[in-house]
Amino acid sequence: MKVSTKGRYGLTIMMDLAANYGEGPVSLKRIAERHQLSEHYLEQLIAPLRNAGLVKSIRGAYGGYKLSKPPEDITAGEVIKVLEGPIILVDVEEENDAARRKLWKRVRDAIAEVLDSTTLSDLIQESSDKDEADGYMFYI
Repeated sequence: MKVSTKGRYGLTIMMDLAANYGEGPVSLKRIAERHQLSEHYLEQLIAPLRNAGLVKSIRGAYGGYKLSKPPEDITAGEVIKVLEGPIILVDVEEENDAARRKLWKRVRDAIAEVLDSTTLSDLIQESSDKDEADGYMFYI
């Protein structure tokens, strides 16, 4: 399984909205500028996220997008599944060896567990922890 730019950029959108949660709507133009991404491409990705009920759109001059629920209530798995579809490594029904079939199911389930147990809030926290760690200077 390879997560395409749809999934990666979709997580970028959602993490940006999570980082700004409670501060009002965020325009796709601002997200695109901050992350040096194509605004047009982000527009294509936001529609399925909105249709899935993960984001809300706010119209008007100061409009944009915001999360439909708190960042701790949205998982990376939800975002990836909306944009990429179900997690499929191998069509296990085509695998005729029981041991290999069991292996592929375990790998699929492990990936799903990581994605489904990681919230946007977790990702924002890990991102800010990394930024703080990058700020330290050590002298020897």
